[in-house]
Amino acid sequence: MDWDKLRIFHAVADAGSLTAAGDKLHLSQSAVSRQIRALEESLSTILFHRHARGLILTEQGELLFDATKSMSRRLDAASARIKDSAEEVFGELKVTTTTGFGTLWLAPRLPALYEKYPDLNIDLMLEERVLDLPMREADVAIRMKEPSQADLVRKKLMTVRMRLYASQAYLDKVGGFDEIEDIGRHRLICQSPSAFQVAAGATLVGHLLSYDKPSLLHVNNYFGVLQAVLSDLGIGVLPDYVIEDFPTLVRVLPEVESGEVPVFLAYPEELRQSKRIMAFRDFVQDEIIAHRRRIRDGAAAIA
Repeated sequence: MDWDKLRIFHAVADAGSLTAAGDKLHLSQSAVSRQIRALEESLSTILFHRHARGLILTEQGELLFDATKSMSRRLDAASARIKDSAEEVFGELKVTTTTGFGTLWLAPRLPALYEKYPDLNIDLMLEERVLDLPMREADVAIRMKEPSQADLVRKKLMTVRMRLYASQAYLDKVGGFDEIEDIGRHRLICQSPSAFQVAAGATLVGHLLSYDKPSLLHVNNYFGVLQAVLSDLGIGVLPDYVIEDFPTLVRVLPEVESGEVPVFLAYPEELRQSKRIMAFRDFVQDEIIAHRRRIRDGAAAIA
């Protein structure tokens, strides 16, 4: 097959439109159309169904698109390895993690990474959906569970727990409490137990709601929960790593917490030698070690 025609086919299949693919490839729509027709003729098959809203792959087109996706992924990986062959750490690194961890822990620490590697560009993708690392939707992931995908290098970074926190102003206004049975007198700020989140967090929220039902504020990520707590709205269910950067938060009911939630860093096996990956991995590990040390030293000072 003609490699150039396959490249154009992949762009059209990915975009679902001749016009969009042409814009991406800097070709006219007619030029893209001619290449697709020529490829279909060379294969003696139809690759797309045409309709008013765009293009839909035929069964044969789906087979070819699966092949070109694999080719594209391997070419991207080869390109990354070639770029990483120099000693310098530079270029784009696509990092994915959850909204809570990305906004509350990772993003505030990135200035130190940029200071060390000014030519590195981070594309930080924060979402609860688990992106496909082998298909290069991202280069490296930090997730709140061990990845199940094959062909990934994975490293356990730390464990976190969900705990209860409130502002001192809220506690001064409403009053504290020593028994979990008193939670009905308070407003609980949390993710909905049915929302996509770590199982340990959902279990803790479900346990809290089994008592006298409190006033509720549901937020779909921990950043929103934190902002509501800082605004003196109530008692929030938050991951314990927030306490270092927000030391004014007061822990409520210290005996109440979730089970341990493992935090894993993962990346494709084929990027094992990537200097960008290694730089990011070492940076995160160093920051976690420093984070643990500061928490330990703070606890020792209080004791």
